[in-house]
Amino acid sequence: MRVLVVEDEAMLADAIAEWLREEAHAVDVAYDGASALERAAVNDYDVVVLDRDLPAVHGDDVCRELVEAGSAARVLMLTAAAEVTDRVSGLCLGADDYLTKPFAFLELAARVHALGRRSRPAAPPVLRRAGITLDPARREVFRDHRYVPLAKKEFAVLAELLRADGAAVSAEQLLEKVWDEHTDPFTGAVRLTVLKLRRKLGDPPVVETVIGVGYRIP
Repeated sequence: MRVLVVEDEAMLADAIAEWLREEAHAVDVAYDGASALERAAVNDYDVVVLDRDLPAVHGDDVCRELVEAGSAARVLMLTAAAEVTDRVSGLCLGADDYLTKPFAFLELAARVHALGRRSRPAAPPVLRRAGITLDPARREVFRDHRYVPLAKKEFAVLAELLRADGAAVSAEQLLEKVWDEHTDPFTGAVRLTVLKLRRKLGDPPVVETVIGVGYRIP
């Protein structure tokens, strides 16, 4: 998934981002509300982890603008305020979930994952196609009952290809969903990752290149 973390406490923001990257998400970070809105205007995020108590552009205003702009991103609002009225007001602004500080990173990651499932069309919990079985919860991949150890990016690319259900997925789409904004689109990261993925999945080759379009698993 593509996630935007918006938090003005830099150490906390970076820690959240690192934790979510370990979960194989592509994560961008904004340290203020204005930067968050700029990123949301040019990137399609599945989930926005949004600190409510931002300086300058308040988190409430960020949430409101995302909703008014028709963003499909699900919003997980973070705040130190634990009163019921605070949670209710945040949800009324358009937030999809609410987590009070301090929190456990494990719980935050679980909530992000749950919101991510709601941000895209429903998919089976275990993805299967062409003899491949991918279990997102267990981070496991099998081909014809043979376990296939994959790196995080390889796993994420394979998941996107399986979710496409036979349709071709462009390199641009894979960059959008699997890598963050700091990735140079001309580095060949997608091509190299697909090459490694093909090698690990073994023969016969299952990931096809669709000339001028992208990649698919037919």
